[in-house]
Amino acid sequence: MQELEALASRFKFSLDTLSELERIYGEHVAEVVQSLKSPGRHYYFRVNTLKATVDCVVKRFEERNLRVHVHPLIEEALYFEVEKSQSVERFEKKVVVDKFTAESVLQGAHVYAPGIVKCQGLRIGNKVSIVDDQGQTVGAGIARMNESSILALRRGLAIEVTFPLYRIPSLRETSEYEQGLVYPQSLPAILTSRILSPQAGETIVDFTCSPGGKLSHIGQLTKGRARIIGVDRNETKISSARETIRRMGCNEVALITHDARYLDVDFPGLVADRCLVDPPCSALGVKPKTYEYTSREEIEALATYQRQFLKAASKMLRPGGILVYSVCTVTLSECEGNVKFAVDECGLEVEAQDLMLGSAGIDTLLREGKLTQRFHPHLHDSGYFIAKFRKKG
Repeated sequence: MQELEALASRFKFSLDTLSELERIYGEHVAEVVQSLKSPGRHYYFRVNTLKATVDCVVKRFEERNLRVHVHPLIEEALYFEVEKSQSVERFEKKVVVDKFTAESVLQGAHVYAPGIVKCQGLRIGNKVSIVDDQGQTVGAGIARMNESSILALRRGLAIEVTFPLYRIPSLRETSEYEQGLVYPQSLPAILTSRILSPQAGETIVDFTCSPGGKLSHIGQLTKGRARIIGVDRNETKISSARETIRRMGCNEVALITHDARYLDVDFPGLVADRCLVDPPCSALGVKPKTYEYTSREEIEALATYQRQFLKAASKMLRPGGILVYSVCTVTLSECEGNVKFAVDECGLEVEAQDLMLGSAGIDTLLREGKLTQRFHPHLHDSGYFIAKFRKKG
């Protein structure tokens, strides 16, 4: 316990989070947490082949002296190599940003006004250190707005990051992103849609579709020849998904504002050939993290919540249909524990996955555990879990 307490103080992680990680990684827990504090070696994004070829996108970036690499097994998956800065200049004046913004800055993003928590006495042109709300430096830059404008407008570019801790091209600020030619997405997330393997002529339901990354990838893979339905629980989330599929040109996708946990009850005539269940999770595999204070109670509550989506999807799925479950976390209860629930309670059988880019899952909870796929933060640049099922029939 003393070792975990020391790690908690050093890395600003809760004891509950560290205990969950220790259950999986044992003596390697410090290495895992250290890995979670950085963006990793590669920054992945997906080429939208509905609008552009991979060669075309590669050429466009290379013309701007941006070196891009193509994944050897997934042709639409491209990545930039992440460069760590040798040093970051520190300034007397500081701007405090929220956790989401701090983690974005670590990935090369600039600071926009809504992400600023405190900027006392800030003037245009000031050189500032950027710190999170725990006092950790995440970068430095130049103020493009003053304090009064930031507080009054709450929008616009506030700090241009000129000294990042890590150097990654800001993909969302490129014309390729605006035109829908690319979409920033982790390699495991790209892989998830490939494992779902959607086919033309099928009915495919994405149970928690916002912000639309996997949903638009499904549209891309089926080339507009499938019935694709994206569901999420409120209009804000659906609007986000709608904007993504508009930008990506996936015009065949239908969107439903609904709590997908009750989709089988409220839409009894809807039968799916394939379901994607990618529900809200503890996100303990997402990198980089400036800090993490998730509690054990929150993790267990999320695992229970995720099971409701699995139950509803299994009821909607036709006999012999395919369900893919994915979460960007590594806890046993949200990963193998929920696979056990799906097998024991939902009439599903675990299937082998056609493409294994991570490691086999942990088989302590069920004998089919090794048919699942895990990505470990310190080995694969992110923490992620994928399981594939077939409905008994």
